This record gives sequence, structure tokens and C-alpha cells, in this order.
Amino acid sequence: MKETNFLHKLYQNICKDTGDQNESAKLIVVIRFLILSMIVYSLISSGLCLAAPHIGGMIFCQISAVLFLAIFVLSYHNRTFVSFCILNAYILVWIMFNIIMFGWNIGVQHFIIVLLVACFFAKYKHGMIKAFYALALCILRICLFLYCQNNVPQISLRTDLNNLFQVINTIAIFWSISLIAYIFSTDTQTLECKLVEYNEQLKKQANVDPLTGLYNRRSTLEYLEKLLKAPEHEISICLCDIDFFKRVNDTYGHDVGDIVLKKISETFRKELPAGTFISRWGGEEFLLIFPISNGDEAHIFLETLRQKVKAIDFDGGSENFSVSLTFGLVEYDFHSDLTTILKQADEKLYLGKESGRDRIIF
Repeated sequence: MKETNFLHKLYQNICKDTGDQNESAKLIVVIRFLILSMIVYSLISSGLCLAAPHIGGMIFCQISAVLFLAIFVLSYHNRTFVSFCILNAYILVWIMFNIIMFGWNIGVQHFIIVLLVACFFAKYKHGMIKAFYALALCILRICLFLYCQNNVPQISLRTDLNNLFQVINTIAIFWSISLIAYIFSTDTQTLECKLVEYNEQLKKQANVDPLTGLYNRRSTLEYLEKLLKAPEHEISICLCDIDFFKRVNDTYGHDVGDIVLKKISETFRKELPAGTFISRWGGEEFLLIFPISNGDEAHIFLETLRQKVKAIDFDGGSENFSVSLTFGLVEYDFHSDLTTILKQADEKLYLGKESGRDRIIF
């Protein structure tokens, strides 16, 4: 438990901001974790040099660890950007000294890529400065390569030790780049997910009726336009509404009326076949689209639905009541336009109202 508390406090101290305004809190966290990583790396390298044994190399690695520790301490007293510049400058010097001491083959020059990645994440602006810095790092790497072609390293490492340094450097570089990318990308990914969710919510709000959860008139018209452009199957369209719905609102109140609308919408979703496009056309009217059914098939579905809706027992407070639906059903003739087909469905619905309601006119 104490160890957990210690690690938690250590993590909090590493994440402690400098307190300066207009500076990235994430950048100082990256700086400190990178420094700690370099301290661990230097200590491991020191141990390898001691085992070799290469006393000069061991002393160099230990001095490196101490200097990294000093930069870590200074990060709590300097502005974030100053700490970043100090770390960059020291790592560049450290890389050059490593090249001089151990040569090119240990792979320490690849830490230049870590600095390049950190630079581009560190500031949101200053594109030209980043470009010049990237160019400078590239030139430095080329110069170090040319230096190594003409100069022998101060410390000659055995092949196995040289390979071990190469492995450790590869691990350290991959760890550093992953650390930088993870810390800086976490918020971006979170914000992106939230933006996607928000856009989905907006899209849903634009296309769905908030009371019933059915598609609204706007999304229905868009769907019908696409469906009728190139129909591949028989299509049936039905316009229906709740009989005497105004009487329900006047007698039992609008809250009960809303319950009726929601319950009938649930019944639509439950009873109609999968693939049926169900929408609230307006008020107590609904538009049902059967994209792969002819009129006779749709009539069978609607007859079952009519009976199911009529069997629902609604609580009106003082008494229970039921409602019925009237349907106007048409089958698409493969040449009429959208306005015509909707007008035909509306005329059938009107005929059903005139002839006594609670029926399907096809």
C-alpha cells in the first residue's frame, strides 16, 4: 500500500505543471518522462561499460545520468519551453559525445529522430522554425556519419557489446517516440471521438423525431427520393394516422396523447417486418415504406398491425381507452414521381376516413 502511494505521489510530481500561463502542461510531462528514461538508459549503459570493462565509458555514462538528473530538477524551476530547449541542446551534445566515444554502430544517432518528433509536438505553431530545426538535425546526422567514416571511436567495443548497445538504443528510441506520441495524442483521440459522437447526435437529431424516435419528415423524403430513383424491387407506401386523436388530447391531456404516440411507435417497430422504413410524418400521421413488398404483402402486415394497435389498452386516468388507425396504401408503379405517389397515399387515407375509419384502403 505504501509503495502504491509512493508511486502515485511520484507520478503526481512528474505531472506537476510549472504554473506558467500559455504553456503546454503535456509538454512538461513529456520532458520529465524523457529525462527519467535517459537517466535509466545512462545507468544501464554505465553497467554495461563496467562489465566490459571500460572505465572511461562507465564514467561518461554516469556523468550523463547526473546531468540528466540536474535537468530534471531544473524543469521545476524553469519555464516549460526553456526546459525543452535545455533538454534538446544537452541531448544533441550527448549524442555527439557518444559518437566520438563509441562510434556510429551503437545507434545512438537515432535519438535525433526523438528530438525531431518532440519538436513537432511541442508547439502548435512556428512551422518555419520546426522546418529549419528538422533541416539542422538532418545535416547534423549526415555530418556525424561522415565524421565516423574518417575517425576511429575513442572506445572500441567488442562485437557482442556493440550489438547489445544497438538493441538497448533501439528499445530506448522506440520507447521515447511512443511516449511522446501517446501523451500528445491522447486528448486528440478523445476529442475526435467526442466530435464523432457529437456529429452522430446532431445527425440523429436532424433525422429523428424526438418524441417517438422514428424518422422525421425530412429524412423520410430523402430516403424516398433515393429509393424511387432506381427501384430494384416492388415498393409499397402507406400513410396512416390515429383516429380521433384530437379527442384523446382534449379528453385525457397531451401527456397521455404523447404516451399514445410513443406506444404506437413501439408497436410499429415490433410488428412490422425488418427493413420497413417507419416515420412520423407529422402530428398523429405516420408514413410507412415497404421497400421490398408489393401491395398485397404490405396489406397483410398492416392488417396485423391494425389489430395489434386496436388491442392496446391505454390508461386515461379516470378510464381506460383504445385507439384505432386508418391506412392509405399504394403500390409504386415505377414511373410516378414522389409528389404523385404521396398524393395517392393521402387520397386513400382520406377515403378511409370518409368511409368509417379503422380500415386499410388499397
